[in-house]
Amino acid sequence: MIPVGFKGRALALAAIDIGRIGRRISVGEDEIRAVIEVETSGGGFDRQGRPKMLFEPHVFWRELGPGQKRTAAEGQGLAYPKWGARPYPGDSYLRLALAMKLDPGAALRSASWGLGQIMGFNHKAAGYANAGDMVAAFCDMEALHLEAMVAFIVSEGLDDDLRRHDWSSFARGYNGAGYAQHGYHTRLAAAFARWQAIPDALAPDLPKIGLGARGPAVKTAQQRLLAAGHDPRGVDGCFGVNTRHATIAFQSAHGLVPDGIIGPKTWAVLNTEIYA
Repeated sequence: MIPVGFKGRALALAAIDIGRIGRRISVGEDEIRAVIEVETSGGGFDRQGRPKMLFEPHVFWRELGPGQKRTAAEGQGLAYPKWGARPYPGDSYLRLALAMKLDPGAALRSASWGLGQIMGFNHKAAGYANAGDMVAAFCDMEALHLEAMVAFIVSEGLDDDLRRHDWSSFARGYNGAGYAQHGYHTRLAAAFARWQAIPDALAPDLPKIGLGARGPAVKTAQQRLLAAGHDPRGVDGCFGVNTRHATIAFQSAHGLVPDGIIGPKTWAVLNTEIYA
């Protein structure tokens, strides 16, 4: 059952989960992190603790099919035949709530969900009997987001593309035929290159972290950044865009590669006595 307001336990993804789940398809953390970074950039939950979600009116149009429901949805601006007909609002949950009043199942199938932005209509490929079950699980923990993403990758035959780092083929299968228009393949390649260029930290309590990471290591980094005069706009253990901007500023100020990823070299500077 989907929790009220789509607010469940919202447990963050742990670094060990990335390696554990990635090994199922014989890829490392860097490949998995690259996909997560491009799809959701700041993790699988929004600031309210709900799964990140994008409602797609053109998909709702298709899922409803001809009839009174589609006519009503079109009248409310909730459905139209082609993507891009109207700008998207900042919060898709408002549209989703209205769409669910017309047809809950179709509404859930018409949105992309979680870390991997899995479309609701792909629930079977992600390992769920229906979109509602998938969304309910996604309200619980990000590890389930990642497991669904990997299941979808395998179901669509994209795991080999990911292993070969064939970003164009992977993006075509994962993001659709219009992947090049949105630069998904180049963004994936760039994200992977950033993560791959930084060796994994040796200390288990100081892992390599970047956009989307959560937990004690992120909070420690935020404290160090703040002390160094680079405000991450909150010490909350969530590595979002503000923490990335603070990281880049810190790296630039200390002669480090300004990639926004905190690996061993950045940790070494952050953890000097000056900032401890």
